[in-house]
Amino acid sequence: MSDNPILKRVYALAGDRDETRNVYAAWARDYDTDTLRGMGYVAPKLAAAALADLVDATARVLDAGCGTGLVGEELSRHGLGAVDGIDLSPGMLDVAAEKNVYRNLDVADLTEPLNIADGSYDAAISVGVFTSGHVGPDAIADLARVVKKDAPLVITVHENVWEAQAYPDALTRFEADGHLRINELIEAPYHEREGYRCRLCLLSAA
Repeated sequence: MSDNPILKRVYALAGDRDETRNVYAAWARDYDTDTLRGMGYVAPKLAAAALADLVDATARVLDAGCGTGLVGEELSRHGLGAVDGIDLSPGMLDVAAEKNVYRNLDVADLTEPLNIADGSYDAAISVGVFTSGHVGPDAIADLARVVKKDAPLVITVHENVWEAQAYPDALTRFEADGHLRINELIEAPYHEREGYRCRLCLLSAA
């Protein structure tokens, strides 16, 4: 769809952790301008609004793959202040920290089981993580583990990987295995200026 050279590079990462860190470290300072203004990145706003409708202001929220804090900023605008962020890239976390919208920020690899106790959070959100060359569907089950029973999870899945990486089958399997419940799968805009869309997945932990 898009010929954007930045997106081509990012979506071609193929899961290499060191290369991913390097690419995002180099991009961190320009990320917000490039994505919000350049690409029309609306997914953070849409996902944060969806989560804000499902929790109250005291909810402890995990922002998984928080990057430079775009989702944290949106959650803050909705009055959510107990938000922790995790991301693979220390460089992106440095930018997120400057926004003062997170309670805690830590480096974490979402391709591995998270070092977070079961039921630690009242909700989880993940935007821009489940896409080409990044994190696969198995991480969704682990996110369901770290939130409380019945807690909401709001997750975006890029259209390029939705069918290609069998997300519908994976979510159905996670539901059958008792990890989560599928409440609604909404087709939504992602990068409006690049023509990309996503599935906005509204789930809850089982």
